[in-house]
Amino acid sequence: MKFHKEGWPSLLIVLIFSAIMIGIARYVFPGSILASGFTYLLSGFLIITILQFFRHPTRSFTTGENLIIAPADGKVVVIEETTEGEYFKEKRLQVSIFMSPINVHVNRYPIAGTISYFKYHPGKFLAAWEPKSSTDNERTTIVVKPIKGPEILFRQIAGALARRIVWYCKEGDQAQQCGEMGFIKFGSRVDLFLPIGTKLTVKIGDVVKGSQTIIGELA
Repeated sequence: MKFHKEGWPSLLIVLIFSAIMIGIARYVFPGSILASGFTYLLSGFLIITILQFFRHPTRSFTTGENLIIAPADGKVVVIEETTEGEYFKEKRLQVSIFMSPINVHVNRYPIAGTISYFKYHPGKFLAAWEPKSSTDNERTTIVVKPIKGPEILFRQIAGALARRIVWYCKEGDQAQQCGEMGFIKFGSRVDLFLPIGTKLTVKIGDVVKGSQTIIGELA
């Protein structure tokens, strides 16, 4: 189990805050077991929270030319046909994965290919399960064109607690299936927009693991 590089700034802030809080408690309440105990417990809780949120487990990957692999850990909360209005501007099959704060928040490429489109959108911070979060929240849009088959679009969407989306890609880059493409901090969602006719292997309510769970198979 590794600690993700995106977590170091947050961990440093928590360590500094904890040191200040413990110092104040000792100065204001010298010799108080209650005050010392509270600050140590709170500090320990904050540090453990950061360590678990930014954990980066080593995993074996599931790959396949026609397979769509889960780009993130979480629960499938949406499966529906909808019009994708930013890039395709036509009907697509949307599959949305909600990541709670206890999930691993590394985001991965669902397929291999060339990144044919990328755009970052600043926006609101609605709860990630809200339907409008897909179009109103801070988000990125990434489209991957495989060597064979249709393009796949997916979005990183910030949630109510998330305030920063991180991505490691740009147009023209080569995406490796299950390779790391980004990170979202403190609760979020990933939307997939697949061709109509994609054979899904998940249903609403299923818990999926990024880089391991097969979402569907291209027709």
